[in-house]
Amino acid sequence: FNLQLWNNYFHLAVAFITQDSLQLENFSHAKYNKIQNKYGDMRRLIGFAIRDMWYKLGQNKICFIPGMVGPILEMTLIPEVELRKATIPIFFDMMLCEYQRTGEFRKFENEIILKLDHEVEGGRGDEHYMQLFESILTECARQHPTICNSVDSFVSLVKGLLEKLLDYRTVMNDESKDNRMSCTVNLL
Repeated sequence: FNLQLWNNYFHLAVAFITQDSLQLENFSHAKYNKIQNKYGDMRRLIGFAIRDMWYKLGQNKICFIPGMVGPILEMTLIPEVELRKATIPIFFDMMLCEYQRTGEFRKFENEIILKLDHEVEGGRGDEHYMQLFESILTECARQHPTICNSVDSFVSLVKGLLEKLLDYRTVMNDESKDNRMSCTVNLL
């Protein structure tokens, strides 16, 4: 097992699907349709490949926690529904992997909270992502009773943080200084 090779693969694949020139939702409707008809959404194809490769790592997954949490988060925040549905379960797998090794998933939790703050501040994330994140992780947790309560607590924590970060981002574009201060206090 060559850790550096796999690490390079994941980072390169995430860099590919997150590059600006592939963010189809930022294009005009005509350009979006033209690219979609000619090439399809390459982000989805590569995202599915990342997902498949992640599950093939077996016992070596632990080597990528917490290092791959940020890149996987960046990928799941791309506003493409099928890509999100396919890749958000990787988070549960990361939690389960760390939980089976240490009895908790503290490293994963700390890393995702840190990276989520950065990504939402950078303009990524939305209400739909928050709902998908909650429903997918909650559903995955139902199949593993030993970790279910811990996952539910984690999901509630992340959902609350994401709500506040999205509110903060919205208010920062608002003209009212009072709203900005109130939102900042809530976030803190």
